[in-house]
Amino acid sequence: MSEKTGRRRGRGALAVLVVVVLAVVLAVTTDLALHRPPRPPVGPAGIAPPPGLDLPQARPAPAVVEAAPTAPVAPEAVRRALAGPLADPDLGRHVVASVAGLDGGPRWELGGTGPGRVAVPASTTKVVTAAAALLALDPEDTFTTRVVADGPGRVVLVGGGDPFLAAAPPADGEEAYPPVADVVDLARQSARALRADGVRSVRVGYDDTLFSGPAVSPRWPATYLPDVVTPIHALWVDQGVDGDGLRVADPPRSAADAYAAALRAEGIRVRGGPTPVTAPAASPDLASVESAPLAAVVEQVLRVSDNEGAEVLLRHVGLATGRPGSFDGGRAGVQEELAAAGVDLAAPSVLWDGSGLSRENRLDPGLLVDVLQLTASEDRPELRAVVTGLPVAGFDGSLADRFDTGDPRAPGRVRAKTGTLSNVFGLAGLAVGADGRPVAFALLADRIRLPRTSLALQAMDQAAAALAGCRCTR
Repeated sequence: MSEKTGRRRGRGALAVLVVVVLAVVLAVTTDLALHRPPRPPVGPAGIAPPPGLDLPQARPAPAVVEAAPTAPVAPEAVRRALAGPLADPDLGRHVVASVAGLDGGPRWELGGTGPGRVAVPASTTKVVTAAAALLALDPEDTFTTRVVADGPGRVVLVGGGDPFLAAAPPADGEEAYPPVADVVDLARQSARALRADGVRSVRVGYDDTLFSGPAVSPRWPATYLPDVVTPIHALWVDQGVDGDGLRVADPPRSAADAYAAALRAEGIRVRGGPTPVTAPAASPDLASVESAPLAAVVEQVLRVSDNEGAEVLLRHVGLATGRPGSFDGGRAGVQEELAAAGVDLAAPSVLWDGSGLSRENRLDPGLLVDVLQLTASEDRPELRAVVTGLPVAGFDGSLADRFDTGDPRAPGRVRAKTGTLSNVFGLAGLAVGADGRPVAFALLADRIRLPRTSLALQAMDQAAAALAGCRCTR
């Protein structure tokens, strides 16, 4: 174990805001989880029990003791809180960790130095990708899918890298979040424009050229296809998954087929099948739809650990930094954006993708803490979607069914991105301790024995939960 001071001193943090956000989420998501409207402003003591039922005197929950606003994290207090959970043999022989206040200051770390300090991050990688996307782009930016006219009698569906483009709008009575664009809307707009020009029959082309390079990372095991991840494209519908839940062989062609079918339903004759083309740059638009804003995309990618969405974001980082929309272009863009923000993604840390699917990725947990501190900084409000997108322990996203062991104060007071591969578990996020002070943390274990998987998961949750019960400023 070692202690060292934070990497960036003097950075302001919205500590109070994070505490309030966690408290509000706890109050609201508890009701949502129970499928009932928000509670009226009355406590349990104000409601009489049913006749004949005697209840014992209720004990009030322990109050959170507020630390001084500038109280630093005490590494020795963190060590005491985490010593037991992180020493659990079920976590295996390689566990690394980092914990610090949101505004820098002293930092507690576990795992030595150099190459032994890095571990396979799994999906905690998405925190880095999401932050880089918000650094490279604007939180309100959207991704446009277009239909253009390409000469007499041909239209081209042009992919714009919308990770959530759908084959159809939500069914009646349903509402998607974040809001999604769909090709049925595109077909309706296209049909109106075509009829206005006196066109009743067209051929359909599709343009998937926005992204480049391999659609599948050479750093991914071949076994990931077709069951784990869809090859990454700038044009697809439903992330390349068909109505039976199976991944399609050619996502761009499948999207074009869905558009052509919707165009026929609008009364436009479609001659032949869709063909891949590159739309001329000067082609006039017939129709367009916009994705949800980037901030909402980031929140969803983090909340449900969306692998395909994260890889699309990686490519947009590449494009936004003047590089190809590819694995390599995105990786270089992420490194550039983080460096400009004061976070050094350098050896022995290395990322080969945006989702964390690669088992060749390596991250120092201190780098994850650096990124989390950055996203919580009052100087970087454009990064807030990373904080608000982190799943809430015991309530939503990839943490909805976890944290049923460990400190009972953890649900609602821990927000964290999960990381899960075979033999690997990780958590990276924020926790509000018993003294009311939030901390950023990253916990990674990458040599877990498969027979111990479920026990290791509990141990990892118990470690993060311990931070919710820690008076770590003492």
